[in-house]
Amino acid sequence: MVRITESLIRQRAEHNNCEIFSLEEISLHQQEIERIEYIDKWCRDLKILYFQNNLIPKIENVGRLKKLEYLNLALNNIERIENLDSCEFLKKLDLTVNFVGELTSVESLKHNVHLQELFLVGNPCCEFGGYRKFVIATIPQLKSLDGKEITRSEQLQALQDYPIVQQEVVEQQQAYILKRTKEKEALQKSSEEKENNKLDHRQNIESKQSNSDEEENKHETNLDEDEMNRKFWEEPTNYTPESRLEVHRHIEKIRKFKDKDKNQDKQKPRRTLITSEGRVLNVNEPKIDFALTDDEENNQFILDLAVYRHMDTSLLDIDVQPTHVCVLVKGKVFQLVLPGEVKPDSSSAKRSQTTGHLLVTMPKTQEVVKAKPKSTSRTRSATSTKPHTHATRTTQHSEKLEVDPSKCLSADLSNIVAERKSVAQGPFKFHQQKEPGRISDDFQDNPEVPPLMD
Repeated sequence: MVRITESLIRQRAEHNNCEIFSLEEISLHQQEIERIEYIDKWCRDLKILYFQNNLIPKIENVGRLKKLEYLNLALNNIERIENLDSCEFLKKLDLTVNFVGELTSVESLKHNVHLQELFLVGNPCCEFGGYRKFVIATIPQLKSLDGKEITRSEQLQALQDYPIVQQEVVEQQQAYILKRTKEKEALQKSSEEKENNKLDHRQNIESKQSNSDEEENKHETNLDEDEMNRKFWEEPTNYTPESRLEVHRHIEKIRKFKDKDKNQDKQKPRRTLITSEGRVLNVNEPKIDFALTDDEENNQFILDLAVYRHMDTSLLDIDVQPTHVCVLVKGKVFQLVLPGEVKPDSSSAKRSQTTGHLLVTMPKTQEVVKAKPKSTSRTRSATSTKPHTHATRTTQHSEKLEVDPSKCLSADLSNIVAERKSVAQGPFKFHQQKEPGRISDDFQDNPEVPPLMD
């Protein structure tokens, strides 16, 4: 039996940030719920409530939902309409494909003054003569019944025929209640017989188990279960709340039985990752491509694992050890032995945003000493021409060079400081360039004139 719990309601309240006290709409359909409970205490602000396709036999514990406007109880085991008079703002009630046989129970909806739509399609009461007229006359505020609009003329006609229709409905209802009582008694007897047959069947199985092998017992048990399953579905039964509940429990039983067999078949011996001698094995259970690169420049190993692109990263678990690396991909083991020892604490892992591949970087423990790069001058000297190489080879013994004595003269200090040129005054056009050692033709030397000072 599935019960309504706080965790279930919070799970269904994701659209309201999992808050249930302010919840206005919730869907609890197809949950195999057998009773309505706690919903009126935890979610008093509910306006829309979905309970379709469950195993609910009775309408209860909804009286405190004062703001409820729409209640969907389609495909359940309800036989009577009740406990809804406190839902003051109820506008729509859906009881499609239930087992409502007491049509007079719709009188409890008179107090729901805002009720406009009612669905009773697929219920036994729909087969009663005068069903539609009775409902329309009993609930005058209805605007639609079973998806069909109620006209003003139809409502007047129903009110006129109400006394006669009411008597017919009561008679048919009593006949249906008597029929249901007989069905319940017959179902109770058949269920007792089935229980006795099951006890005898179990005793036969236990006696066979004491006289035969385990494999044969398992095979015979499977055959018996299949035979019982076939008989269950071939046996003719009436569509009643009890038969619907029995079908549900039978399906649940078969499901558990199959799950149990699958779990037993799936229990395989655990794969050996490290032998008893301590040797680590290479394992690739997920069967994915990989590449291990030795990055000598950065002194590290890089593992490129071709993980599925759209797989969530939470399904990956990485364990780096000094001699090997182990990756769990959706519970399947990928293990690879490394060609050298690495530093687990300094290792890192990341995923590619384009391909989804997993890159595991593992620095090596042994550091490699690298030679310093040579300077450019030495490189040039090493790549010089052959005659120069020959010269370097021949200069192993020291040689003295002779210098021409004529080239070694004393330094001339007279020209160290350049002569200072006079700067002319006045406009630029009157400036004349005087050439040293040259005298103009019209120059006259007057001895009376004193010489000019530089």
